[in-house]
Amino acid sequence: MQTLNLVENSNIDFNAFKIFTEQDKVATARKLALAEQLQTSLELNGLLNIFSMEVAKYADFSGLYFKNDELSAEARGSHLGKNERRFELRLNNDYIGTLTYALNSPISLTNFDILTELHQLLIHPINNAVKYQQALKMSMQDALTSLGNRRYFDEQLKRAMHHANRQGSKVALMIGDLNKFKQINDTHGHHIGDNILKRFASVLRQSVRDSDSVFRFGGDEFVILIEDADTNSMSIISHRVHSLIAQDSLLAQYQVSTSLGATLMTRSDTEDSFFERADQQLYANKMAQGNSVYQIK
Repeated sequence: MQTLNLVENSNIDFNAFKIFTEQDKVATARKLALAEQLQTSLELNGLLNIFSMEVAKYADFSGLYFKNDELSAEARGSHLGKNERRFELRLNNDYIGTLTYALNSPISLTNFDILTELHQLLIHPINNAVKYQQALKMSMQDALTSLGNRRYFDEQLKRAMHHANRQGSKVALMIGDLNKFKQINDTHGHHIGDNILKRFASVLRQSVRDSDSVFRFGGDEFVILIEDADTNSMSIISHRVHSLIAQDSLLAQYQVSTSLGATLMTRSDTEDSFFERADQQLYANKMAQGNSVYQIK
């Protein structure tokens, strides 16, 4: 793997465009144009689309990919090639991610040098896009449990309902809270209360499929968005939740239990009516002291 590390030093009179001074005017103008285009997007896939159009002049590849520990992206139309060539991107020795070419044929030494220069133009835009995506993720995340927050839920609910209507599939909502949580919190303190909330969030994560999403609205109120749903999938998730709560030593120690309410979307539902019906079902089950979703509307 080739490592490209762009080190910035305020004591050196450094200009990113000096690397072009020995190139002909046409090549220099093209690279300057690329640098300008790369400043127009904070979206990783978009950056790779822009960059791939320029580097296609110097490498025969069928795919261009970027990946780090948290994010991944690819240029439009990417698919596997005969071989791969990876470049590790660093800025001031800080790892940004890995750029991978799916190659159809080897890169010549001359073109390899050109690609290395072009990668220097990509490092800052990629770094900015990564930081933007990280900040966006944090704005959509509950700080205590790392689940999605209410803002993220609103976006995902709208998307899921639109998808269900378009595909003729079904989506369900399951709302849950912890029974007598205020009493536990007041008696044992907020530190214990926070640990219980984090453990319950873990229980919910373990109880759902990869296609489902879990959110915390604040306090002890949680929501599960179930896609491609039916009454059987809701019952299975409910059983998993209660089973895992019973098996958890911390939750068992403080006698934590939950009430759940669930409903399937109808074609006439709005986002508000859909959520309200699940919330009403939670209230009905809680009043009946039934910690289940067998009563589904």
